Amino acid sequence: MDLYQSLLSFGLVAGLLTLVPGIDTALVLRTALARTRGFAFATALGISTGLMVWGIAAAVGVSALLAASELAYRALTIAGAAYMVWLGASLLWKSRTHDPSSASPAAEVGVPAASRHQLFQGWLTGTGTNLLNPKVGVFYIATIPQFIPPGTPPLLMGILLAGVHCVLGLAWLTFLIFGAGFASRWLKGARSLRIIDRITGTVLVGFGLRLALEPQH
Repeated sequence: MDLYQSLLSFGLVAGLLTLVPGIDTALVLRTALARTRGFAFATALGISTGLMVWGIAAAVGVSALLAASELAYRALTIAGAAYMVWLGASLLWKSRTHDPSSASPAAEVGVPAASRHQLFQGWLTGTGTNLLNPKVGVFYIATIPQFIPPGTPPLLMGILLAGVHCVLGLAWLTFLIFGAGFASRWLKGARSLRIIDRITGTVLVGFGLRLALEPQH
């Protein structure tokens, strides 16, 4: 298998994984509907940053530690589960105590774009969510070695493969963001945003609890 075939084959696998609804999809859809479009793109870039870090880690063997060490894997699993539950619980609490429309400047025409602080917050949320998901690391350590052609530097190949995954992920998330922006014309009311927060919060809490309670590998 040469370099081109490796990238193409991995792209097919990563593409299928990208289309499967998961925590990343739920997070970006929520931000696209309830925050600014810039915030949603910042979150998507954060998710891609996490993918790149995982790809490099898998290439240099760091992710192998997660696959080999039960304690390391479990520690990251608990941290990731706690983070997802915290994110979800925050959305559920906000939907009961605040008016979501006050936190969704994209819902009205003429509202200024997201500030740098907000963009950084979105990027940090996406990065943290991805990095604290050990299943991403396990996926990379299970797949990347199989797509490294003989004689190719593992670090370089890890970066290239993760880059392919990032491009596919960004393309899909961009489609979702613009689609959500179109749908927000009908979903920009306070009641609709409150429902979105509750659905997304429930999904995040569910992901976190499932991650925490899953049998150790």
